Amino acid sequence: MNWDTIEGNWKQFKGKARNQWGKLTDDDWDQVEGRREQLAGKIQERYGKSRDAAEREVDEWIDSI
Repeated sequence: MNWDTIEGNWKQFKGKARNQWGKLTDDDWDQVEGRREQLAGKIQERYGKSRDAAEREVDEWIDSI
């Protein structure tokens, strides 16, 4: 799946993303607003991961949906 599709339908995909990354707060989700880089940054921040690891997680999540 391509990120443009996810970004365009963010409200639908946000629930699935919340299941994947439960530590992210409502404020985090509001800031992400479907932007891939923002999502990776929030994952990095909340889970203490490297930027590369967070981006890999996002890529794996995209592939799984």
